[in-house]
Amino acid sequence: MPPMSKRYPRGLVWFRRDLRAHDQAALHHALTSCEEVLCLFVLDREILDLLPRCDRRVEFIMGSLEDLHERLHQLGRNAGRQNAGILVEHGWAREALPRLAAQWGVQAVFSNHDYEPQALARDADVAADLQGKGIAFHSFKDQVVFEREELLTQGGRPYGVFTPYKNTWLKNLTSLHLAAHAVEPHAAALADRPEGPQARVPLLTDIGFEASNLAALGIHAGATGGQALFEDFLDRMDRYGDTRDFPAVKGPSYLGVHLRFGTVSVREMAAAAFERQGRGSAGAMSWLNELIWRDFYAQILANFPHVAERAFKPEYDAIAWEEGASAQQLFAAWCEGRTGYPLVDAAMAQLNQTGYMHNRLRMVSACFLIKDLGIDWRWGERYFAEKLNDFDLASNNGGWQWASSSGCDAQPYFRIFNPVSQSLKFDAEGKFIRRYVPQLGGLSSKAIHAPWEAAPLELAAAGVELGRNYPKPLVAHDQARAQTLARYAVVKKSGD
Repeated sequence: MPPMSKRYPRGLVWFRRDLRAHDQAALHHALTSCEEVLCLFVLDREILDLLPRCDRRVEFIMGSLEDLHERLHQLGRNAGRQNAGILVEHGWAREALPRLAAQWGVQAVFSNHDYEPQALARDADVAADLQGKGIAFHSFKDQVVFEREELLTQGGRPYGVFTPYKNTWLKNLTSLHLAAHAVEPHAAALADRPEGPQARVPLLTDIGFEASNLAALGIHAGATGGQALFEDFLDRMDRYGDTRDFPAVKGPSYLGVHLRFGTVSVREMAAAAFERQGRGSAGAMSWLNELIWRDFYAQILANFPHVAERAFKPEYDAIAWEEGASAQQLFAAWCEGRTGYPLVDAAMAQLNQTGYMHNRLRMVSACFLIKDLGIDWRWGERYFAEKLNDFDLASNNGGWQWASSSGCDAQPYFRIFNPVSQSLKFDAEGKFIRRYVPQLGGLSSKAIHAPWEAAPLELAAAGVELGRNYPKPLVAHDQARAQTLARYAVVKKSGD
């Protein structure tokens, strides 16, 4: 019996935040629907032109494209194609994608869903342009396990509280949700790349960027780097729940940047955690919980897009934040790690130097900015968006609104982290502080958390001079706490 003919003679896969050649939904559907398939990534100037010329994320993308090209090329060669691989365009995606699709004679474009407002607007423009050219546009779920309105309350509304969402997530999960989208068996449909400027992965300098310290940090891009990191974490997953909160300990998975750019499959990650927690691993359940939080925040952004600009709870937009020159000075001190609170300063140094911040410290530093300094949470959200290697709008926004108490299922407004208590609890020996605030390295494990309380002789012996080589605290925490409770009184009056 002859094989059934496919729906389209030629298709194009538009890669975005899914830079892998295995378990990739759009690639799978293109290969099974088209006689031959081209693969394209657009270095979108709508995004890139707004970034600093040295950006670790751009370098990570470029390394991931090199890795993706090698994997597609090998898949093609194994199936009899000699010149398969990734095509790369540097331009504006809204214009370039429809133009190249028409130029290369494709009948359909395949991509995976994006949930950010700017991306949705871009995709709508591209789909309309393609339709005008007689080209179909297909999009699929790939970066989350459950999306949009797949999980709803009994009242038919999107969830705004995490625990019932998690319970529903686990209750509805089946093997189909975690099944891989096979690519290799269909690789014979990968097409040889057409000649042209898109037929090579450009260098960083070709697109106006320069190298960062990504390599020195030991961050390996692409699916190759993601797989190695995941295999390393598998050996530690069972201990995740016990180690995840201590920044001086190798507890986290460090897979955030790979999940952000899709160089690992969230289905593969969730399947491994789900299988292991089913055998009684509390650590695996704790990590799976984090993947569910990721889905939760993605559906919040999809169903309540106003959170990208405003508070999830509208009454929190009535809060009067600090303004003017003094607020700008406080914010600059926070950004630069000059708050006088060692754990906060160490966290900001880690972010500025590496593009990564430990999750516990994201909460501590965010809470300090909002509830100790009285600064609008959106200022901090934007700074993290600029600096984090794994920046994801949904998760970043969700985390900041959690810290400000303005988001869904957020901490109560009267819950205010004490940065010294957090330091004593999660970095008791000061190992993390010593790494990122080395000028305090000579202090004892007791004094390093609050050097302003140390005896003058100890400060002198350690070479610490407050106000000279380490700042005095910007604020007194107890006073700041009282001011925050007064600031949030407008919310209490509204019935919170």
